[in-house]
Amino acid sequence: MKAVIIGAGMGGMSAALALRQIGIDTHVYERVTENKPVGAAISVWSNGVKCLNYLGLESRTAELGGIVETMSYLDGHTGQTMCRFSMQPLIDEVGQRPYPIARAELQSMLMQAYGLDEINFGHRMVSVHDGPDSATATFADGSTVSADFVIGADGASSITREYVLGGPVTRRYAGYVNYNGLVDVDDAIGPATEWTTYVGDGKRVSVMPVAAGRFYFFFDVVEPQGAHYEKGSAREVLRAHFADWAPGVQTLINVLDPATTNRVEILDLDPFYTWVKGRVAVLGDAAHNTTPDIGQGGCSAMEDAVALQWAFRDHPDDVPAALAAYQQSRAERAGDLVLRARKRCDLTHAKDPEKTADWYAELREEDGTNIIRGIVGNIVGGPLTPVS
Repeated sequence: MKAVIIGAGMGGMSAALALRQIGIDTHVYERVTENKPVGAAISVWSNGVKCLNYLGLESRTAELGGIVETMSYLDGHTGQTMCRFSMQPLIDEVGQRPYPIARAELQSMLMQAYGLDEINFGHRMVSVHDGPDSATATFADGSTVSADFVIGADGASSITREYVLGGPVTRRYAGYVNYNGLVDVDDAIGPATEWTTYVGDGKRVSVMPVAAGRFYFFFDVVEPQGAHYEKGSAREVLRAHFADWAPGVQTLINVLDPATTNRVEILDLDPFYTWVKGRVAVLGDAAHNTTPDIGQGGCSAMEDAVALQWAFRDHPDDVPAALAAYQQSRAERAGDLVLRARKRCDLTHAKDPEKTADWYAELREEDGTNIIRGIVGNIVGGPLTPVS
């Protein structure tokens, strides 16, 4: 059995590794000419870590992951601690420590595990179609490749998705911009083993540890879509947005590198439940483009990969049956996570200021129980983290 995977991102590479594990001949095609991940880092929650472990990457994942022992919320203006609690109850409940990981390092790990030389870079797919016995992808240079099935892990602006759904869909602007990057760990910003989040005015500033003594940081700012931005001006923009915020936030703004700080307008896609057309299927952001507000985008793509493997394991000689089983196992779960993230996004960014004010008040009374319950609710439900 031969599979073509379009896209060498986290979802595509996880799928390539998962399918290869069960003896499927996989061929990966990627539009970029070299590996340049977008974004500084990613929260790999316990369900995503379990998927990486399952793919044989347990020790390397642990090496790359930051250690988060505690989580805290701080008043954005005063720096006062609203709540602080241990992550150990979460680890005990789901059986796996989560790991924030630098995105480039995670991507590199997946590519190296598969074999960098075996990835076909510089291939931009322009169309895909399927027939009775095979599916075919066509690239911008006019070349084609056929296989028993094609998996479109071709991202948020997926061409495969257009084929599967019969036309384009419009992504929704979530209402905010995320500025992110990496800095050295600094106790003036937050403790070295803590996920620290400053909140106020519908804005958020957060740092979490990744390997090699670094923080992944992000600032959430409510800005109109398409606002003019001069590359390299992140420090000035953030100083304006957070002028009266706590000393820890000012320290972060002062030490970040404007040249490497990313500015990402956050969009998502209404859930849809048709992921398959003939011998063609979508996976990852192509199937469930979500906001990053619950940290499940990458994890959900990894779950897709494991579920795809299981579907072909259970239906080894029947591509339509395998892809139908894959869709059945994933579409509802992934769609639910998109909506959970959207709900959290609206609360965090004060779509309803009264509800957000109530949330801030709740944080001041929080001992971690409710927050951990919510995170566990996001983690469970996938192939390797069934609901108990």
